[in-house]
Amino acid sequence: MNDELNTLITGIYVKIDDEMEWERCVGRPPQLTDAELVTLAVAQALPGFHSEARWLRYAHTHLADMFPYIPKQPGWNKRLRAALPLVKRVIRMLAVDTDFWCDNQWIADSTPVECGRSRPTVKRSEMAGWAGYGYCASHSRFFWGLRLYLVCTPTGMPILWALANPKMDEREVLQAMLDLDAGLVSDRPGLLLIADKGFASKEFEKDLTMRGITLLRPSFKREKKRKGEGLLKSVRQLIESVNDALKGQLDLEQHGGRTHEGVAVRVAQRILAMAAAIWHNHKSGAAITRSLIAYDH
Repeated sequence: MNDELNTLITGIYVKIDDEMEWERCVGRPPQLTDAELVTLAVAQALPGFHSEARWLRYAHTHLADMFPYIPKQPGWNKRLRAALPLVKRVIRMLAVDTDFWCDNQWIADSTPVECGRSRPTVKRSEMAGWAGYGYCASHSRFFWGLRLYLVCTPTGMPILWALANPKMDEREVLQAMLDLDAGLVSDRPGLLLIADKGFASKEFEKDLTMRGITLLRPSFKREKKRKGEGLLKSVRQLIESVNDALKGQLDLEQHGGRTHEGVAVRVAQRILAMAAAIWHNHKSGAAITRSLIAYDH
């Protein structure tokens, strides 16, 4: 483990342990605390350990001094699947602890999360009913799985995220995400939401206007040029860099989840790792806050 990653996980552990309110449970306390569990989840995702067996061998060999107890694979899987609500809370906590939280410009996009390829896998998968077939326009191919909807700031800090069936309308998913966290929008007057053509709709734009949100998207050929459209090219590069970090450096498409809880927490683990890196880069004064290069080896 390099010095940068060592510094990051130390800072993450101190931040989580100091600021999270832990509920006391009856009985013997766990050998691996929740703060240690979340810190280890970040330490697994950033260097790109998509194989849990390989990750745990590495952790037992190199991290035993920092974490006296690291469970074996069955115990790790059980604790990690149960930690989804905790991981969500830590993502929000890290985002709030940066200047980016008050940004009134959000970028919305979706990207495929493949969960299987062969027909036998699709038929016997526990994901049936939630996952489905969808089309990835950027790669010109069909896939079976889910779509990750991510709303982030221009720096890449995650604000809202959700997993949904790829057949669902993108606008409906985004509306549901905004409904669940309505307070976030009301606290940001003049919020600008930047999205692609997939979110184009008069009804959707009217709904956003009622929420106090201005939609900035590319215009169709039959439309007049929309206000601010000239800025979209550079902004699109930002969201593409975020998706590239999730897929290229954090192995989003190699999550390895086979159940609803397994897929959800492994995707959340990678979003947490990205939020942790951006948080640490911001606190340490790094030139590019969304860069993960210092932690991926």
